[in-house]
Amino acid sequence: MPLGYRFGVDAAPSKHSQQPGGKAVRIGSVNYLNAKPLIHGLERDPRIELILDVPARLLELLRTKQCDVALLPVIDYQRLAGSRIVPAGGIGCDGATLTVRIFSPTPMEEIRTLACDVESHTSVALAQIILKQRCGVRPILVDLNRVGEIPADSAVLLIGDKVITQPPEMRWQLDLGEAWRELTGMPFVFAVWTARGEADLGDLPRRLELAREAGLADLETIVARHAQSHGWPAPLARKYLADHLKYDVGPAQMAAIELFHRLAHEHGLISPPRGLEIY
Repeated sequence: MPLGYRFGVDAAPSKHSQQPGGKAVRIGSVNYLNAKPLIHGLERDPRIELILDVPARLLELLRTKQCDVALLPVIDYQRLAGSRIVPAGGIGCDGATLTVRIFSPTPMEEIRTLACDVESHTSVALAQIILKQRCGVRPILVDLNRVGEIPADSAVLLIGDKVITQPPEMRWQLDLGEAWRELTGMPFVFAVWTARGEADLGDLPRRLELAREAGLADLETIVARHAQSHGWPAPLARKYLADHLKYDVGPAQMAAIELFHRLAHEHGLISPPRGLEIY
C-alpha cells in the first residue's frame, strides 16, 4: 500500500450495522445513475437510513452528523478533520468517464472563464489541475447557476446525468477522466465511502461491499429501473455502468487519490494534505 495509510483502531466489525442503541446507520449518497450499483438494495435494509443529495452537500451532512458515512467527493476528505475512508467502494474511472466533461466554444488553451457545475467539489478541482497542467490556463471560475454573470465565450464544466441530458452545443470537449489518465497514467476516483472519525459503523463496510457486488451483478435491473428516469438511453447507460465506471477502491485507487491531493495542494486548492486514514 502507498505510504500515508493509517487504519482506525476500531476497524474490527461488530455484529450488525446498527449503532449502539439500535439506531440505523445513516448513509449519504448521490442520486445519479452512476451511484446505483453502490447502493443497490440498501434502501430495503431496515438497519440503514439512506439519504440522497448532490455531491457537494455530503460534506456538510457528515460534518453536522446528519450522516455517519457518505459517498464523499475525494477532495472533501481533506476538508473534514478525522474522517476515514471506507474502502468498500467508490465512483471512479480508468479513462473516459462520459459524465465529467468540459465543453468550450474555444480551444481548451484559450479558455478564460469556466462556468462550473458546483455539485462536485472534486470535479471542479480536477478541472483546474487538468487545464493548468495540460493547457497552461487558469480560468476564472463562475457558478453555472448564475446565468447573468457568465460571459458568452465561457467554457462549461458539467457532471453527472446532465452531461447526457443537457449537453451544451459547443465545438470543443474534454473528458476529465481521460485527461487525467493521459496526464498521470493512473485511474481516478471521484468519490469514495467516507466515515466521520468517531462513527461506529458495525459491519456496514462489509454490507457496502455486498451491495456493490450485488449491484454490479445486476446491472440489467439497474438499467431497466433507473436509466429512463435519469434521461439515459438504455444501451448507453449499460455501457456507462459496465465499461466506463470503476467501483473498486484498491491500492491503485488509493495512490491516485494521494496524487490528486498532492496536486490540488500544489495548485493552491487545498491546505497541505493529510495521509489517508482507513476505517
